[in-house]
Amino acid sequence: MKKYYDNQDNDDTGIDMTPMLDIVFIMLIFFIVTTSFVKESGIDVHRPTAATATTVDKANIIIAIEANGAVWIDKRQIDIASVRANIEQLKVENPEGAVVIQADVDSRSGLVVEVMDQVRLAGIQKISLAADKPR
Repeated sequence: MKKYYDNQDNDDTGIDMTPMLDIVFIMLIFFIVTTSFVKESGIDVHRPTAATATTVDKANIIIAIEANGAVWIDKRQIDIASVRANIEQLKVENPEGAVVIQADVDSRSGLVVEVMDQVRLAGIQKISLAADKPR
């Protein structure tokens, strides 16, 4: 006696992946919204070294000062007089943000103090100066 096997495909045995994909997309949107983005200065500077240099985790605004006195914020060269307006605009985007000033080792200290003063006038009190650890 021959046995006949049922070769019909049963479509109900698959797992529905739609709810899992929905959850993954919702989590992705949540992580994108809650991530804080760092505003880069746009140039590389030769920072001074300091034995007590530490890492700052929450620096959201980076200002770079070149040796020739050029000031850079958000990949744009700006005048010292417009530092305050730019920082105020970036502060609106992230009220809890801090500022890191990357001054070149050959830049004037007076210019660094002027930039710090403009940042404080913009309402940000968390200001750090960037330095490299000695090797």
